[in-house]
Amino acid sequence: MNFTELKIKLIKLTTVVTLSLFLGACSVSLDAQKYEQMNPKFDIESFFDGKVKAWGIVQNRDGDIVQRFIVDIDGYKKDGQLILDESFVYGFGDGPKKRVWTLTKNADGSFTGNAGDIAGPALGVPHGNAFNFSYEMDLAVGDSTYRVNFDDWFFAFDDKTMMNRSYIKKFGIVMAEVSIFMQKQ
Repeated sequence: MNFTELKIKLIKLTTVVTLSLFLGACSVSLDAQKYEQMNPKFDIESFFDGKVKAWGIVQNRDGDIVQRFIVDIDGYKKDGQLILDESFVYGFGDGPKKRVWTLTKNADGSFTGNAGDIAGPALGVPHGNAFNFSYEMDLAVGDSTYRVNFDDWFFAFDDKTMMNRSYIKKFGIVMAEVSIFMQKQ
């Protein structure tokens, strides 16, 4: 191998390592096992049984707040499924005014969720103090629509209070983050 070939291989290796480090720094991956033994346990069915009020923000990649909203959620059981009827009001920014989730509990304790603006089913998995929802959505941004992945985490404070963090990803890179505080009414 001559010097030029070695130089080209080193440049390629350096590029791959740098790109891998950059992409790794732009993603978020929570270890669900850390929450298995934490208390209080988060029970999605009992938390969303009744009225829940939520306050949230959306931040872009620069950390700028691009949406602020309030959600009124009416949760109830129907035909063995948990229904979450959500109504949104925006302080600024825009988004859906209404979303209705239908959650079905699976034999293994996980949940399958569907909503009109969600692409395909969502998978929800309880992890002690936390609950993780993963799904795809066609997200409108300006005049464009992008298929993005949501990595949605719920964390219980007590049986009436919960915090939600969502990581909106495209190509595995976090493009925006959503923070929501929820409280049973």
